[in-house]
Amino acid sequence: MEVLNIATAGSVDDGKSTLIGRLLFDTNSITDDKLEAIMAASKKKGLGYVDLSLLTDGLIAEREQGITIDVAHIYFSTPQRKFIIADTPGHFEYTRNMVTGASNANVSLILIDARKGVVEQTFRHFYISCLLRIPQVMICINKMDLVGYSQQHFEDIKSQFLAFAEKVKFEGQQIEFVPISSLLGENIVEKSSSMPWYKGSALLQMLEKITLHESLSEEVSRFPVQYVIRPKSEAFHDYRAYAGKVVSGVFRKGEKVVVLPGRQETTISKIEKFGREMEAAQASESVNIILEDDVDLSRGDMIVPVHQLPQQTRQMNATICWMSHEPMASGGIFLLQHGVNVSRARVTGIHNLIDVISLESEPVVNQLKLNEIADVTLKTAKEIFYDSYAENRANAAFILIDEHTNSTVAVGLLR
Repeated sequence: MEVLNIATAGSVDDGKSTLIGRLLFDTNSITDDKLEAIMAASKKKGLGYVDLSLLTDGLIAEREQGITIDVAHIYFSTPQRKFIIADTPGHFEYTRNMVTGASNANVSLILIDARKGVVEQTFRHFYISCLLRIPQVMICINKMDLVGYSQQHFEDIKSQFLAFAEKVKFEGQQIEFVPISSLLGENIVEKSSSMPWYKGSALLQMLEKITLHESLSEEVSRFPVQYVIRPKSEAFHDYRAYAGKVVSGVFRKGEKVVVLPGRQETTISKIEKFGREMEAAQASESVNIILEDDVDLSRGDMIVPVHQLPQQTRQMNATICWMSHEPMASGGIFLLQHGVNVSRARVTGIHNLIDVISLESEPVVNQLKLNEIADVTLKTAKEIFYDSYAENRANAAFILIDEHTNSTVAVGLLR
């Protein structure tokens, strides 16, 4: 059964947690004890209804403040499909959490409060959805019951959003709009009789019918080496295998490959998984690859097909989102982790600081502050083997790590 990865986004109090709670409730995905617990918590808060947002706001601080702080992952399914929802925060302070939560999403589900219309965070979250090249965007205009289920209100917000979206969306990206009331469960699982002017499907029906774009197995093939297996025993005296996960594409027994960085050509003689030989290894499978020739390979190196070479360089351009309260200055040195490959890296330039509202950019800046997005030039101590993010998301993302605190201070996309 296919799995659809969804990232929710929107401004504070737009109803993201309530929407997810409603999806869980209406698909009978809540256990009796969990339902009893949120009913008791709702009563304790003095509410006359069951507060479904409590299903996802698990931190005490979240429940006390009525906002989402951390990224919560929620799992549920219907007879048609399995779903994983990343419930990301709406407050500007936690924009960095939205970037990480949406990094693997097939669908970006952005909520808009019908009373407030399109706000700054709406623009920011859609821009990030485009930056991460999320192919399907669902715009849920929530709290329609509070504006009298007005079609004109819905159409005005839709037009306002599209005026911005046309400037930043990428070719092939699909945008859908649905008017909903998360609190009352209208147009969530079943069509609402309160909005007869809306001719589309309910939200869940739309999510069930989304066609997933090409899978990782259809991308170029990449196998970063995580570990070299050399058993110290007589039974496996000459055994040498390279363990790792196929991050994209497919590798087949007998295939001609190149090992990086050395660029030696060889052939895959065996592929093993849990001691069992396989004819091929698909994307996301963890396997051992055995080569016909003894080659110089270690952790962080990469195996690729002879006709699908990635970029291989020590100087690269990237777009990053800065995630630390301490600003990043040009010239800063960090650890760059790209998959299992780790290298020291210097930021040699910061360019095109983006204003996600006006879409204007500053050509050259000296530093980046929390949640700011900009293009940077990086120089690494050793070679990185990567593809552009537009061509292969699985082999283009990286993080920057502070060497002294070991904290992740930025996420980036190689170009």
